[in-house]
Amino acid sequence: MENFSLFASPWWVNIFVLIPFAAFFWWRKRLDIARPTLFLTSIFGAAFGFVEAAVVVYLRSATGFLTLHNGMLLNAFNFQSFYQKPAMAGNLPAFLFSIELYREAATVVMLVVIALLAARPVRDRVAIFLFTFAFWDIFYYIFLRLTIRWPVGLTDQDILFFIPAPWIAQVWYPLLISFLLILAVILGRKNNK
Repeated sequence: MENFSLFASPWWVNIFVLIPFAAFFWWRKRLDIARPTLFLTSIFGAAFGFVEAAVVVYLRSATGFLTLHNGMLLNAFNFQSFYQKPAMAGNLPAFLFSIELYREAATVVMLVVIALLAARPVRDRVAIFLFTFAFWDIFYYIFLRLTIRWPVGLTDQDILFFIPAPWIAQVWYPLLISFLLILAVILGRKNNK
């Protein structure tokens, strides 16, 4: 834990850790979301996490941050020094950066649409959005780890989003928020149907 950093940047990204607590307080056992809905949206989130991880692998390959030789990842076991996502922010060609911004926006739009389709009341829609987002985020890191052996540890730096500016934090930070969001939704349900 020698490289542990408590704070993300920019400063306002740190406020996001309050969202699971505020949401749970808002919901207070009033969410009317059935188990099958949670199950299906978690499956969508996990599958979408793989799509996101695949896009990152392709983007790394296209920009030279991920080197392949004869279909094999080079330096797979020493990937922590090779995969420097925060370094990529300044080195990404402008046209790829634009595509990345639109891809991130499209990701959020898709998660919003799933929430709109899965629930009626606004609080349930917000819960589904956050729940699906959390599964997407957790499985994004799982699939990156399974495919390119990154992140090596929870203190690896990552860019979480580029919109409106790069959000940089260690991997533990989005994972913590995601697990708290899942817990808030599960505990915020009014019954166990």
